[in-house]
Amino acid sequence: MTPQSPLILNVYAPALTGADPRPLATVQGLERALPGLCLDRTVTESRRLAALPQRDEWLTEAGMRGEFPFVCNGDERHPVIISGRLRSANVSPGRRPQLQVHAKLPLDATVATAASAVLEAVAEGVQAFWGHATPDDATLDIAFQTAPTREGPPAPRRGLPALKLFQHIRLPEIPYHLGWLNYWSADAVRALGFPDPSLDAELLSRARRTESGGWLVQLTETPLDLDNPAHLETLLRTYERFPEIGGRVSR
Repeated sequence: MTPQSPLILNVYAPALTGADPRPLATVQGLERALPGLCLDRTVTESRRLAALPQRDEWLTEAGMRGEFPFVCNGDERHPVIISGRLRSANVSPGRRPQLQVHAKLPLDATVATAASAVLEAVAEGVQAFWGHATPDDATLDIAFQTAPTREGPPAPRRGLPALKLFQHIRLPEIPYHLGWLNYWSADAVRALGFPDPSLDAELLSRARRTESGGWLVQLTETPLDLDNPAHLETLLRTYERFPEIGGRVSR
């Protein structure tokens, strides 16, 4: 993993409704988590950067239309982007549409230090069920866990478990998979049975409550690197602890 390898963040929340303030709240929260960040650009249909002199009003209007548009900082040396999209009921747990918010940040020292605050700001701003922030290098292994693929049955790598497609998971608050940093809402932790002091001492040493009653759970001290045997073992052990994740429990 290079110093500028991206940190990929995805959170999953209830779908936007009319006059929804969450896009603006989420963008403002991300800026507070990374002091000096200014997300005041978007990309036009011709794929050119455009300034947003009335950014907050623009995001408020988008929220009223049930949209979370693409915004970025316009800094090619330190690019930060965030946007949201609707996941239809057909591909969402419980056949309920969801909002997926995606962000990408360069995984330099500043972002690595602030990553927990960044995930919390985005997840709490959008009132997420759950979410994660994971180095891009590890996301390919995660992708191989989900099945079925167009090529056939799942083919997880590194001994990781196979996970169900999103629409086959019984509740929206059950995480689809694990990441380096994990946000679990109050509903998610109830579904997972976390924390159990007798089982979760190691995870609790790297976890903290959020203002809304959710939890931020960090799997490894440094960004998740699946070429590191200790990191891989921690990931495997955490999957074993929470069989609900990825819909692996039959009910």
